[in-house]
Formats: sequence, C-alpha cells, structure tokens
Amino acid sequence: MAAVPPDASSLPRHVAIIMDGNGRWARKRHLPRQAGHVAGVAAVREIVRAATDAGLQNLTLYAFSSENWKRPPTEVGALMGLFRLYFRNDLEEMVARGVRVRIIGNRSRVATDIRQMIEEMERRTVGNTGLNLTFAFDYGGQEEICAAARELARAAKEGRLDPETITPELFATRLFTSALPEPDLLIRTSGERRLSNFLLWQSAYAELLFVDTLWPDFTPEKFLEALDQFARRERRFGSLPEAVA
Repeated sequence: MAAVPPDASSLPRHVAIIMDGNGRWARKRHLPRQAGHVAGVAAVREIVRAATDAGLQNLTLYAFSSENWKRPPTEVGALMGLFRLYFRNDLEEMVARGVRVRIIGNRSRVATDIRQMIEEMERRTVGNTGLNLTFAFDYGGQEEICAAARELARAAKEGRLDPETITPELFATRLFTSALPEPDLLIRTSGERRLSNFLLWQSAYAELLFVDTLWPDFTPEKFLEALDQFARRERRFGSLPEAVA
C-alpha cells in the first residue's frame, strides 16, 4: 500500500536532507562511484516531485559540502558535470511546477558556467510560489557561521551596530537561510548518524531522523513515511508536556 502524505497541518514547514550513500550504493552493485551519483540525481528528482505533490513548503538538500573538494579530482569533476546536467535539464520542470530554487553556499569556488546556471535558475524561478527548494552547494555550516560573525563584527567596528543588541534572532538574519524557517525535520540517509557540518545553527530544535536506506534507494514512499513519523512526534522546544507541566 502506497504511503499517503500527512494532512497539511501536520507537515513540517521545512525539511532538510543529508543525501548520503551514493558511493556505497554503487559499490554494492560493483559499479563506479559515478554511477551512484547518477542514481542519486535521479532520486533528487523524485523526492522534489514528491515534496511538491505533498504540498511541502520548504525543502533543503545537501548537494555538495565545502569539504567535498578534498575528494579525488576525477570524482569532483564528475559531480560538477552532474550538477550542470541537473541545472540544465530540470529547470523547465521547476518552472512548470512552481518551484522556487535557491542555492546557498560559497559561489566563488565553482566554475563560471555553473555560477551562471545557478543565477539563471534562481532568476527564472524567483516569482514561483510553490515549494521553496534550496540546494546547499559548496556549503559548510561552520563557514556560514563564521561569515555571519564577521559581518556583525565588521558592522560593530564601523559603528553601525551596538554589540549589545546582537541576539540569536539578529544573528540568524545574517545566515544564508535567513529567508527560510528553521528546519523542523532533518533526515540523513545511509545509516550514518552525524550532521556533517550541515545547517548547524538552524537545526538546534530540528527533529532528527537517521534512516539506513542509501540515498539512491530513498523513494518517494520512504520520504512520505518520514513525514508521517514527524507528524507523530511530540515537539517541546525545551518545555515539558502539558500533562507534566
């Protein structure tokens, strides 16, 4: 029986996913790692479709970390090639589905043509009012926090900001995700149980869901099951249940 998305009132406002396991998926099938990344892109496409069909408002996908540059040049090159294909081939579907696309991360290190594709995808979808789809691309949570701290420190040094007025809310406005609500649900595939430098500040109160499924096998049905698990969790944000309080 196919999984059914929870009622709209039970949906998380923002789901973030660490898409892990492409390499192990390929190794289990005696295929090159690139084959796993190709299968991973296909999974991205299906999950984005499932998110739009379910009526989800915000989805953030960890596509490429700032640490991924340390991988072998051939693998990095293959990943960049896949990003080019995705940005080129899926843009029209994003426009048709009303998806607004944003890319967060350090754009200075990527090739010029990829940066241009990113800018075109953002420009073409800026007026869309459906799913807000964010790709964390050349992204690192610690790097993001340091950049926000530098910006506030610079403003204080120049006399544009009183340091005593810095609050968590103000700090959050300097993060890449300032236009988005904090994630309610963070999913990591492949069985690993760590955040790997992803949305460190933003995930302070996120519900964490670690699943053993490798990313290419994370089907829309499994995604809807994750949304259903979230709907059944009790969120307290540091307080006590009403019955105890």
